[in-house]
Amino acid sequence: MKSNNNNNGNGNTKLILLHPYIQKQGTSNRVWLLAVLTFFTVAFLLTLIYTRDALVSGGAAAAASAGAAVPPPLPTSVISTLVHYASRSNESFHMTHPELKSISDVLRKCSHPCNFLVFGLTHETLLWKALNYHGRTVVVEENRYYAAYFEELHPDIDVFDVQYTSRAGEMDELLASARELARQECRPVQNLLFSECRLAINDLPNHMYDVDWDVILVDGPRGEGAEAPGRMMSIFTAGVLARSKKVGGKTHVFVHDYYRDVEQICGDEFLCGENLVEAINGMLAHFVVERMEKDSFQFCREQNGTAAAAAAAARSGL
Repeated sequence: MKSNNNNNGNGNTKLILLHPYIQKQGTSNRVWLLAVLTFFTVAFLLTLIYTRDALVSGGAAAAASAGAAVPPPLPTSVISTLVHYASRSNESFHMTHPELKSISDVLRKCSHPCNFLVFGLTHETLLWKALNYHGRTVVVEENRYYAAYFEELHPDIDVFDVQYTSRAGEMDELLASARELARQECRPVQNLLFSECRLAINDLPNHMYDVDWDVILVDGPRGEGAEAPGRMMSIFTAGVLARSKKVGGKTHVFVHDYYRDVEQICGDEFLCGENLVEAINGMLAHFVVERMEKDSFQFCREQNGTAAAAAAAARSGL
């Protein structure tokens, strides 16, 4: 019995000594299994990537050997533009070829992606979107119903409606107020979202005030008649946005219908005659406006009278 007890005791001792070894062996097996699964997963992913690249390069090589390049698909905006102009070739209110070319030349030379802000839904809206195909084009419209209708027809175009609170007949009063508050609410460098200047447009989507706009076109609101919304607010806003850029030096600002008093006077006041580089047939003015520092309180380097005279000379000479 004693001998049996000793044997049982020895057996138990052996069992106790072997138990940790069994645990280690099971853990080792799991590690090896995980390593094998990881290896095959990585191998599968590498094979998939290599096969995809081979297919792409093989397809390109086949096309090249056949002597035919694979053209990119025609953008939807271009198709819409062609259809638009084909169906409305007799449209009366449209820009002339020299005017369109002046804007398109700037968009073509603009660094990509180009940020293009347009005040006013017009006959050329689809064209602007097409010309700035790789960039961002945003349109601001005074008529919310027309804006909603246009966006429903062309959902790829960003259109925002804005409420203009001024009238063309109020221009002199508004200019006097802006000059008086040039160091406060109506300063040339500011975040318009928080502006209380009567000429500031501050009800656009918040993110629009953070964009560094490369090109701005003022072709709205309609501005016809003393009681109609004038373009004082859009021109002032364009001038502030151009001077408040965070990155980049210059902004190209175009003002359409420049033959009218509001466009000329406010253009000279907030975009400055010294920045006028081109005026096409008295219809389209092209300004190049540089950014300013935060402590700037004067829109034009020259006095208003001098700037107006320079603008008048530029208009007569172009």
